[in-house]
Amino acid sequence: MPTRQEPGFIKCAEPRMLKIHGTPIGGSKADARQVLTDRWGLVSYERRDQLSLVLEVCKGFVLDNGAFSKWRQGHTEFQDYDGYTAWVEKLQQHPRFLWAIIPDHIAGTEAQNNAYLARWPEHLRGVPVYHMHHSLDRLLWLAQHYETVALGGGIGYEVLKSRAWWQRIREMMEVVTDEHGRPLCQLHGLRMLDPKVFTVLPLTSGDSTNVARNSGQAARFAGTTAKTRGDRACLIADRIEAYDSARSWRREGRQVSLFDCFPNVAQAA
Repeated sequence: MPTRQEPGFIKCAEPRMLKIHGTPIGGSKADARQVLTDRWGLVSYERRDQLSLVLEVCKGFVLDNGAFSKWRQGHTEFQDYDGYTAWVEKLQQHPRFLWAIIPDHIAGTEAQNNAYLARWPEHLRGVPVYHMHHSLDRLLWLAQHYETVALGGGIGYEVLKSRAWWQRIREMMEVVTDEHGRPLCQLHGLRMLDPKVFTVLPLTSGDSTNVARNSGQAARFAGTTAKTRGDRACLIADRIEAYDSARSWRREGRQVSLFDCFPNVAQAA
């Protein structure tokens, strides 16, 4: 049973879950090369700065449509669908291409997001996004029709690890896993590379810009051996990659309270 000191973390030499690090990584090109080499990278359509480096040094890569950035800027539609699909089609030829996030809108309706799915070319390896304010019926439908489904935020669930966010995660897992807690499809966690999140969820993969954002905060690494931004980025990435996702979801009736595992969750709500 998880303890308060180690909340369910699974540590292993060869994790099953792919940890995919968002780019661009700040600092010098040498810093970015240092942390991205032999890791999994994510390149956004809105920030293609380090695409060539990702193609050169990463184990593999995922393409993101950049909808989150556009949503934060106030856009209500995905503005360059055809340009994005042309970009994905070109890069899908690369031997280390994994898949691309299908265009979506964080605050959009189910009908709006379904229309985006319908436009996606069948020959492109694409992953749909489920937004947490959409119905659980839609989540089940996606899990039954796609090999992989990405789990994202949504209206009312913007704060990761808040009480509302965890409660919705619980509801989602009850729908998208079988009676043994095994996922009905492969699950990808958007912005979910916090070990306090992915170690209790049966994710196949997850991404975040944690490394890119936090490696620039030099003061937080005082007293460590990290002298450069590349060193700091590697420390963050190594910590994330030391842990694995849960093998299954502990379904209702057998579920350890998330608030018992993570006492700071209730405080953040």
